[in-house]
Order: sequence, then structure tokens, then C-alpha cells
Amino acid sequence: MIHWANFGGPLSRMQLIAPRRRFRARHAALVAQDALLLGGLIARWSYRLGLHGKLGVTLHEIGISAQSRLPAPLVLAFASDFHAGPVTNPALFTDFMDAVIERRPDVLLLGGDYVSSRAQHADMFSRCLSRYQAPLGTYAVLGNHDLWSGSERIARSLQSAGVQVLVNQNRSLPPPFDCVSVCGLDDPWAGSADATATFKDAAPVRIFLTHSPDGLLLLDEERYHVGFAGHTHGGQIALRDGTQLVTAGGPLSRTYGRGRFAIPGNGPLLVSRGIGCTYLPVRINSDPELIICTLLA
Repeated sequence: MIHWANFGGPLSRMQLIAPRRRFRARHAALVAQDALLLGGLIARWSYRLGLHGKLGVTLHEIGISAQSRLPAPLVLAFASDFHAGPVTNPALFTDFMDAVIERRPDVLLLGGDYVSSRAQHADMFSRCLSRYQAPLGTYAVLGNHDLWSGSERIARSLQSAGVQVLVNQNRSLPPPFDCVSVCGLDDPWAGSADATATFKDAAPVRIFLTHSPDGLLLLDEERYHVGFAGHTHGGQIALRDGTQLVTAGGPLSRTYGRGRFAIPGNGPLLVSRGIGCTYLPVRINSDPELIICTLLA
């Protein structure tokens, strides 16, 4: 279980739901902001000047307990927070897919926020995504920006690229890895997250996929072997030592801002810096990141 003292006490479900009233106004502000970005022209300049950062690949290995052995090592790729639209140059999606194709993971996991403010922008990302079909499948959850912008339209776009979108659901991988389930939680803030439904009848080895680290707040007795989250952008603008100068919304975004974290009573949580930009088309000391995680047999 999480030690609530680490971040000031537990939140009730009502505390998670109440801020949603502010999201409508925030989405309207994002639409207006996108208009000021000159249809992506500023993001193109930023990318060419290196101000989107340079995509990096971070490697992790995680052992699975003897009681839940795998038939062979399983290679997972995870990325999040693409923010297609005027704030992110699409060339960054090409960089991301080039890195995925080079690594050829068994499973591709996507952590949400595929667009900044308009659902139709998901199509440009989905076209890039269709370049690689992971042998054991591609699985995704939705983020708060997706739910503000038109989640059904975004989910259809992802599905057209062969992605399985999980909303409080789990899916077992194809044999011989059917002992593994990907458990996808709806966004804790903008969605209707239900951890009980997410883990119901899941296979013995469980991969927890949540847009925000705040998904941890909704776990009760559910257990997983490895968890993946995004949302934080690693701050997007940070000091050289990684200290975040900008913090995403949510009580766990600073505590679990980037990297690998031990979660008491569960497997580690890997929090990605994300791929795209939000609010401003600039990343400083928080380069975009593809995570490659190998589950050892």
C-alpha cells in the first residue's frame, strides 16, 4: 500500500472528481492558446532549433517472482503525452517511431494525451503509429487532454492503427504470454477511474497502465508487477539536476515526476517524461523519452 504521509494524506473520490468542473474552462483556454501558435509554425521553429529536446531511450529490467514465471523475457515499450497539434512538431512522432522500430518491442504501451486540444489531431499521430505493429499488441489508455477534446473520436483514430484502447479494462496478451494482462485505468481526474473493474479477472502477471501517477491513489487491494504512467512531462522545464520548475496537476506529479519508483506492496512504477509538449513548444532539461522495459523470465 502507498504511504499517504509521503504526499499529505489520502484523497477521496469526491476530491478527485470535484476539479472536473474547471476542465471545461481549461480546455477552452487550450483551444485559444493553440490559435496563438500559428498553426504549428512556432513548434516547427522550436524543433529545428532543438528546443523540443532530443528523444532518449531509457532501459529497465524487472524480475518476475518465481510464482509467476514468464515463458521468456518480455520486452515492453512505453511512451506517453504526445500532444499532437500546434504545440508539438510532428517530426517528433517520426523520431519516436524510428526508435520503436529500431528496438522492436514485443508490446507497445501508450499512456494518453495524444492531442493537445482538438480530437482530429490524433490522426497525424495514428498515421505514424501504424508504421509498427507490435507482435503481442499495442495497448493504450486515455489522458485528461483526450477526455477534454473528444475521447471517442481519439479512440477510433487509435483503433484504426491497431491499438486496443483500455478504459477500466484489462486484456491478456496472446499465447504463450497469456499469463500476462495489461490493465488500463481511466484517467483519475477527467475520467471515471475504476480500479476494481480494471483488474477484474486479470491474468497472474499484471502490467498497470495509467495516464497519471495519481492512479495509484485509487488502488485498494489490487496488485501489479510493473506500472507505467506519464502526465508529468518530467516537468517539461527543469533544472539540470531534474528539479521540475513546472509541475503537472495532481498530488503525485511532483513526488513521482520522472523515473523509477518503488511502490510498497506493488511492483515499481515507471514514470515517463513523455514525447510532446504542452502549453509551450519548449522542453528544457526534460528531453522526450521512450521507455524500454524487459520483464525477465
